Amino acid sequence: MSLLVLEDGAPRCLDCADLGHLVFLPRGDTALTRRSREESALSAVVVRFNRRKGRYERQGVLVEEAGLARAERRCLADAEARRRRRVRDAAWRTAQDMRFTDAFAAEIRRLFPGCPAARARAIAEHASARGSGRVGRSAAGRALSDSAVISAVVASVRHVDTPYDQLLMSGVARHEARRRIAAGVETVLRGWRAEAMTGTEAGAEAEAEVG
Repeated sequence: MSLLVLEDGAPRCLDCADLGHLVFLPRGDTALTRRSREESALSAVVVRFNRRKGRYERQGVLVEEAGLARAERRCLADAEARRRRRVRDAAWRTAQDMRFTDAFAAEIRRLFPGCPAARARAIAEHASARGSGRVGRSAAGRALSDSAVISAVVASVRHVDTPYDQLLMSGVARHEARRRIAAGVETVLRGWRAEAMTGTEAGAEAEAEVG
């Protein structure tokens, strides 16, 4: 790229303008450009006249080679720091997600004691997946409200324990498909809820026999 400097309206080469020792840094990396100018005692903006648009457009900057090297080291250090921060943040989010999924699964088991632990965990993981937009990520879900937990369980039962998906695939409208499988969903939920009552009754009978 041939560069000229305008002095008093006359073009001069870089060496004639005492800028020949500078190196050209194309535009594009804002951080590197800013730091290169900070690290250089002497710098100059490079522009080109766009005849079609009738204006000068910035092409980059001239900076000292040593200043550019220092700026590159600073940017590399920042990039490494950002990488380490991303790793730490990812680990923190993973730990947070695991704790929340554990809490969600525990709420499922509290409301539906008969729900197998593995199934409760699977429902919780599905409902609370980060970025999924599912009920577990809603405000109610994050608060572990009963309504949100129940909604997640109902959705799982609907898709796993009933022919709901097959009905949809066969062309049945969603509201009609839900109507058809409603009794099946309630049967599963009632069975999972009844486990607590069954366990309590069994314990009472055993205590009576001992007495």
